[in-house]
Amino acid sequence: MPNMPPPLLLWLSAFLFCVGIVVVLTKRDAIFVLLGIELMLNAANFNFVLFSNYDPKQQGQVFALLVMAIVVCETAVALAIIVQVYRHRNSVELEKLQSLREEV
Repeated sequence: MPNMPPPLLLWLSAFLFCVGIVVVLTKRDAIFVLLGIELMLNAANFNFVLFSNYDPKQQGQVFALLVMAIVVCETAVALAIIVQVYRHRNSVELEKLQSLREEV
């Protein structure tokens, strides 16, 4: 694979991050909000890997792997919570989930 210029890769990462922000701010479904957060974290990981090319110890790649492992665990817990909420409410829309706070 030919080397791409770093500014182009930074723009790509910024674009992915902005798409993630737009998804989080516009979608009302909890699953899509989780996907938007995943996009933002992957954009950050993309930057870690990009800048690790300039580090002789490649610490950015190790940190990106650590972040991916934490994100996988976080997503598994969040999806389990969403499944339980869906069983209770038959919906995963965030506006309908506000009433859960009032019931407790």
